[in-house]
Amino acid sequence: MASPIKSNYVKALAHLGALLTASAWGASFLSTKVLMIDGGFSPVEMYVYRFALAYLLLLAFTFKKIMANDWRDELQLMLCGVCAGSLYFITENYALQNTSTANVSLLASISPLFTAAIMALVFRSKLSVGVIIGSVVAFIGVACVIFSNGEGFVIKPTGDLLALSASLCWAIYSIAVKRLIPVYSGLFITRKLFFYGVVTAIPFLFWQHSLTGQPYHLAELIDFSHPEFGLNFLFLVIFCSLLAYLIWNEVMRVLGPVATNNYLYLQPLVTMIAAYFVLGEKIYTFGYIGCVLIIGGLVLADKLKVNPSRTQIRRK
Repeated sequence: MASPIKSNYVKALAHLGALLTASAWGASFLSTKVLMIDGGFSPVEMYVYRFALAYLLLLAFTFKKIMANDWRDELQLMLCGVCAGSLYFITENYALQNTSTANVSLLASISPLFTAAIMALVFRSKLSVGVIIGSVVAFIGVACVIFSNGEGFVIKPTGDLLALSASLCWAIYSIAVKRLIPVYSGLFITRKLFFYGVVTAIPFLFWQHSLTGQPYHLAELIDFSHPEFGLNFLFLVIFCSLLAYLIWNEVMRVLGPVATNNYLYLQPLVTMIAAYFVLGEKIYTFGYIGCVLIIGGLVLADKLKVNPSRTQIRRK
């Protein structure tokens, strides 16, 4: 049995890992924006190129074990790849074309609430008061950050439903991968996730280019006259894909999917801060209020626990 000191140390590292990962994903918006707006990459291209390279890099280190232990685990890994890969990114990217960025950011941040609700329904787990209150407080903080620039929430059914679908996909992945984490290494799970995500997205890539007739933009990544394209792409591949997913899966092993997913509330906050320093965008009063609420909500979710035993999962 692990000592309390060691357990606290591992938990602290897990929280740090979740913080770093959420920060990388929050900053990834700026790199994606550079490649899509300045480089001309389509939403599907961005996903396929980014995760295909990440998969090849992982395969170089984890090629000894190719398949899961049985076909049920293989199907579950496929589900994880679709939900956290192709379906998540494609629905979210196309949501941006059908509704405002504020709507997508807010609706995509509902994922931790979806995760908590599904965990409670499927596994009959009783969530602590701290998790519920902390999630709500952090979500209000996200709304403050997103709407701090004056862009309001206007219902646009097509884009809003796509954003909600992306949020639900991530919640399903977080729960589906929970059973696999004790059985397989983080490297193996992440590699399989990338593989199935890319394979199921390739048809969308060909379909998109057959409709538009536009050329593929792979050459831009090695165009030395525009080194920012290659540097931003490598940042997305190495830090935001490869390392981030590896760390995230290990964090879920320690903290569980509900507590881990609460860190997703930090993404709009990091994006706001990064945009301030990189793009010179202003931070308004509601942005500061949102910052306090998000951090406070994360602290409440972790510290305010009425009965820790209630958070244990009880299977039938």
